Amino acid sequence: MSFVKDFKPEALKDTSLFKPIKIGNMELEHRAVMAPLTRLRAHYPGQVPNVELATEYYDQRSKRPGTFLISEAAIISPQAGGIDDAPGIWNDEQVDAWAKIIKKIHDNGSHIFIQFWALGRHAFPGNLKRDGLRYVSASDDVYIDDSRQQIAFYANNRQHGLTKDEIKSFVKDFANASKNSIKAGADGVEIHSAFGFFLNQFLDPISNKRTDEYGGSIENRSRIVLEVVDACIEAVGAEKVGIRLTPWARYLGMSGSNDPTLLATYCYVLGELEKRRRAGNGLAYVHLGEPRVTDPFLMEGKGMEMYGHNDFVFSIWKGPIIRSGNLALHPDIVKDLLKNDRTLIAYGRYWISNPDLVDRLETGLPFNKYDRGTFLGRTAKGLTDYPTYYEAIKKGYKVEA
Repeated sequence: MSFVKDFKPEALKDTSLFKPIKIGNMELEHRAVMAPLTRLRAHYPGQVPNVELATEYYDQRSKRPGTFLISEAAIISPQAGGIDDAPGIWNDEQVDAWAKIIKKIHDNGSHIFIQFWALGRHAFPGNLKRDGLRYVSASDDVYIDDSRQQIAFYANNRQHGLTKDEIKSFVKDFANASKNSIKAGADGVEIHSAFGFFLNQFLDPISNKRTDEYGGSIENRSRIVLEVVDACIEAVGAEKVGIRLTPWARYLGMSGSNDPTLLATYCYVLGELEKRRRAGNGLAYVHLGEPRVTDPFLMEGKGMEMYGHNDFVFSIWKGPIIRSGNLALHPDIVKDLLKNDRTLIAYGRYWISNPDLVDRLETGLPFNKYDRGTFLGRTAKGLTDYPTYYEAIKKGYKVEA
């Protein structure tokens, strides 16, 4: 391995990235946040986090005291799942495993929110069928693409639009996941309403074809998201809840800028969150995926929404905002984003390959390259075997010419 080529690191120690900030109940020493990163190392069956691997992984990335990490996404219930190696957060065995991982992070003087999700139409229909579960989303038979439709038909598990009673059950599952996360010792939770997963499938009219109070108008399509927000606030308190949104994403068949009216939906959701904040129920933060990344499976710089930006959010939501999306190699953009004092910056792929990323950002050290092929998998390879900067020097890492 080697350091990233064609990248000139810049020391950010004198920028607002290293200015302390209070988020929820946490006192952070800097504003570099570890983004939620799907790693798929949980044990199956049971979807229990791999305590040995995950504890080492999060330990390596929380060594700098006062660091804020957002966990890989945890599934809120069996019906919300459909990917075998993703960790869960719905039962005591899973909670006990998370508690061991979280203790190590807290021992380092750092903080963590557990991000949780439901997959919806991104689940594998065959896995759900095997487990006696339906393949669900906002609407009947509105598939991501022809390939997913064929898989669903082959598995004899066609996409099922949830009934209103089933929606209520999902909302309860989100609240239960919140309680379980806090029971495990997490500082809070992040609601995944982004990148084409379950809640995003309700927000976007491309995937939501309902004609009841959960479909059609902006207010109706936003209803379940706000019900989940309110349920989580009631379960654990607003200061322990964040939410992730990706207004520009096209991943998993979402509209992004292909629908020029879609931003109005996000403006409405943000306005409702701001109303709650003004009434004393302000979320810890809103986490935005930047238009720089419309599909997280594309390489850096590919698929960017060239003419979009998220600056509109600041005029609606007045609480803290985390911004993420292809920023590690662009310190100039980071400095510009940090001009607004409510801003934090989330780093993802390069925090995988650089466990000491905060130190490198501070002092302007080069970054380890990452191996994209090992992001997802069952072993320690690509998870806990990346060196710190000084370990890399001893190993003979060099910047490629």
